[in-house]
Amino acid sequence: MTSAPLAARLTTVAGPLFFPVTAYGPDGAVDLDAFRAHVRTGVDAGAAAVFACCGTGEFHALDPEEFRLVVGAAVEEAGGRVPVVAGAGYGTALAVRYAELAEEAGADGLLAMPPYLVVAGQEGLLAHYTALAAATSLETIVYQRDNAVFTPETVVALARTPGIVGLKDGLGDLDLMQRIVSAVRSALPGEDFLYFNGLPTAELTGLAYRGIGVTLYSSAVFAFAPDIALAFYRALESGDDDLANALLDHFYRPLVELRAKGHGYAVSLVKAAVRLGGLEVGPVRTPLTEPPAKHVDELASIIASGRAVLDKYRAGEGE
Repeated sequence: MTSAPLAARLTTVAGPLFFPVTAYGPDGAVDLDAFRAHVRTGVDAGAAAVFACCGTGEFHALDPEEFRLVVGAAVEEAGGRVPVVAGAGYGTALAVRYAELAEEAGADGLLAMPPYLVVAGQEGLLAHYTALAAATSLETIVYQRDNAVFTPETVVALARTPGIVGLKDGLGDLDLMQRIVSAVRSALPGEDFLYFNGLPTAELTGLAYRGIGVTLYSSAVFAFAPDIALAFYRALESGDDDLANALLDHFYRPLVELRAKGHGYAVSLVKAAVRLGGLEVGPVRTPLTEPPAKHVDELASIIASGRAVLDKYRAGEGE
């Protein structure tokens, strides 16, 4: 755990947010050595933060002891260089328990997943996240998606809740997000509430989210191609539209189109790509399934296409 507040560290990030996969060995157990290597590679490559045991990290598939060990390994490998945020979810009692385990493991913050199964009203959602935020000293980012969708008024209440520092949007309703940003800005002027683009392959919508002031985003691509993810991030930051558009056209759009061909591909394709890069992190756990060989071959071609764009760009720049 680092001493500086999580919100302050994420306000001035200089790279993508890294969501590592959770590695499993041949026996199906968590492989902490492979996971440590994965996290270390990402931090060394320039990740701004490590989000361990979240969606890409198969939070749903980990038992509490595995969760504690994986979060602890991420904290040790990050070594205070970047903050570590851990997932927490299910019903309120279990979410609180995972939050406590994350705090014990040294995490800097929580990404609060949607509650399990139920579709709750705004009052119930607010009570759930308020209880979770109060359970530990960790700063909490609330994840909007699926069965946890908030009105602007509820987000204002969340922003007023001690310990809740931001909202990650995995819904993709830009009209709603604009109204949320406006409502919080009006109700809490000067408050540094954080917003994150949390859509799968968030780079594809990065330009649109920037239009409403949301610049932070989760990068699943960083888990397997940090060179591509960093190049795109820097192109957005510097206004290099030529490079950003080339990567969108030849890498990100084809990747999203491949992702749409299978259920759970937002996780299993990422894990397959990590394996393509030479790190054996094992398969996904059920109920997720592995992509067939033809899709893995297509994935390899897409990654090669993205790197070809970078090579061409660097040659043109004289690098």
